[in-house]
Amino acid sequence: MKILFIVPSYKPAYIYGGPIVVIARLAEQLVLMGHAVEVYTTTANGREELDIAANSTVMMDGVKVTYFKRITGDHTHVSPALWKAVWTNARQFDKIHIHSWWNFLVIGASFICKWKKLKPLLSPHGMFCDYVFTARNNRSKQLLHTVVGKRLLRSTYLHVSSELEWKECKQVNKEWEGGAVFNLVDLPDERYARTDNSVFTISFLSRVDPKKGLDLLIRALSRVSFPYRLMIAGTGDEKYMLELKALITSLDMDNNVEWVGWKGSVDKFHFLAATDLFALTSRNENFAIVVIEALYTGTPVLISDQVGLAGYVAEHDLGWVTPIDSVEAISKQLNEAYRDKLRRLYIARHAPGQIRADFNDASLASSYVQLYEKCI
Repeated sequence: MKILFIVPSYKPAYIYGGPIVVIARLAEQLVLMGHAVEVYTTTANGREELDIAANSTVMMDGVKVTYFKRITGDHTHVSPALWKAVWTNARQFDKIHIHSWWNFLVIGASFICKWKKLKPLLSPHGMFCDYVFTARNNRSKQLLHTVVGKRLLRSTYLHVSSELEWKECKQVNKEWEGGAVFNLVDLPDERYARTDNSVFTISFLSRVDPKKGLDLLIRALSRVSFPYRLMIAGTGDEKYMLELKALITSLDMDNNVEWVGWKGSVDKFHFLAATDLFALTSRNENFAIVVIEALYTGTPVLISDQVGLAGYVAEHDLGWVTPIDSVEAISKQLNEAYRDKLRRLYIARHAPGQIRADFNDASLASSYVQLYEKCI
């Protein structure tokens, strides 16, 4: 099968976080399975550009990637050169897979596909969750959705990575057809030794952003009945981080909290393995790769019911799922996780094998191929 990925940014633009890794890993696995995958993307790298010649094609880990010039240095990612390539070459591919939404680049590419009577598969990567749809530039998004978005979305198939994301997307377009397939996750071929901590140690590893609910976790921990250590791995907006540090001080938690900075692709697994519980009380999260990474090291998780993997965690008894409508509810689940040592030991023994079985790259990529075939 000949497949075209259209995405605003591609590796090595890791500044954009998890989706970059997920998209590249899928493309690479499809190539390993014998499919021909091409990627149309831009030189976007935040406010800068990648150190790659514009409008050039390179082989990136087996994948043919064309990095087109963008004429805007912001999140709109406008690239007439990419649009021209889509217009010229779209019909050469068996399936077009568009990643992301809410930027002129992919909306323009979707319009070209509609004009040519092609129906691509769209992976919004959480772009239609309630939090993103209403909390960030909501007026411009509502206007864009009303004027052009609705009609374009009706001319796409939908791919999501969780049932939660499927429900949210169906609220935007009730007519969508498609399916749910987990994201591919980069898991090293390593077994991780567990650490016997003298104080119950809780890890947080993510971008430090209001969406991630770290403030909720901090407030909940201020009310628990056990000694603890919260290790925060991540960076974010300096102003927001200062607000969180002030909150910690006001709650007299300075001696219980340690900011350890960002952890890279290797260090993060050892960091997670050295803690007793991973916590992510996000206000919204369509998937959350870090949950899979924590479980792969044998670390139980406590996540909010707004995290896309909440259903998976509950189904396989891999941790605790908490509502976030009250701090007391989160504190209750934290106390339960601390008390139930036998359950934590069970998860530590069984979670790595469960994750290896369910997040096998070849198996998941085969599910994507089945979705492509269904949507042709």
